Amino acid sequence: MSTSVKPKVVTVTLNPALDLTGNLAALVPGSVNLVAQGSLHPAGKGVNVAKVLAELGAEVTVTGLLGADNQEPFCQLFEVLGAADRFVRVPGASRINVKLVEADGRVSDLNFPGVAVTEAAITAFEETLFALAEQHEVFVISGSLPQGISPARCAGWIRSLQQAGKQVFFDSSKAALAAGLEAAPWLVKPNDEELADWAGREHLSRDEMMEVAEQLACQGVENVVVSLGAEGVMWRNREGWLHGQPPTMNVVSTVGAGDTLVAGLCWGVLNEWNKQETLSFATALSALAVSQVGVGVEDLSAVQALQESVRVSGCHVNANKEQRVIS
Repeated sequence: MSTSVKPKVVTVTLNPALDLTGNLAALVPGSVNLVAQGSLHPAGKGVNVAKVLAELGAEVTVTGLLGADNQEPFCQLFEVLGAADRFVRVPGASRINVKLVEADGRVSDLNFPGVAVTEAAITAFEETLFALAEQHEVFVISGSLPQGISPARCAGWIRSLQQAGKQVFFDSSKAALAAGLEAAPWLVKPNDEELADWAGREHLSRDEMMEVAEQLACQGVENVVVSLGAEGVMWRNREGWLHGQPPTMNVVSTVGAGDTLVAGLCWGVLNEWNKQETLSFATALSALAVSQVGVGVEDLSAVQALQESVRVSGCHVNANKEQRVIS
């Protein structure tokens, strides 16, 4: 989809990676496994979001901290996407993450820690980030943190951007997610496992997820989006709850599906769509992502066709404060 004036967005990837993805029939731990096909491509959650948004038609600026030793694949991608490259280069190589995708769709991730960044590099990034804030209103901060950046430091950036009136989409996990939530970003997108981990539980029922999301709303998080895999997406904001349910998909790989969902939500917000249209589009975009290898929008018409099959339903809070999904 194109517009006369492209909507602008900044994506932040503090710990980018080259993803080495291998497809095999079934992973047998402790044995030699033969990979049927593989690929090595630039990634990191924010880079994935940037790729999808650029292909949808956004004017994307990418920033973060990028290893100078193996930056070329990233530079080539940004050039192809037409994305403005404002990454701060740091000594060393960005990490290589290994993703093993089995025939049944199961993915095993081997995520490495990444380069250690210096205070000078962090200061340079801060200067870049807040310079960009002078001309941009929407920021997507996604992914893990490299060695040298504390969760509190990242939360401080979120808080500063929010206080400046920006809309910050935030997607991370573990300590970074916990600290970031304290900063009350405009939108957060944990999956069910990440939400349970934040709540200190091994598992949350659907009602319990909604209760935890309500707690986050009370802390100032305006939009809480919970991704549920094949069970779809739940979204809570001041308008209430909606649940987007995609049709059953032939799962090829779930790699990047969550990042694609964030991009779809952001695209709807950038275009000022209503909540239902935004959710149905983002749900369809993410669902289609699991049926392909690699992150990106190969065919927008296929997304729009799938969007017609996404069922969006409302939710309500009962008088006894228990939440229920309306079927």
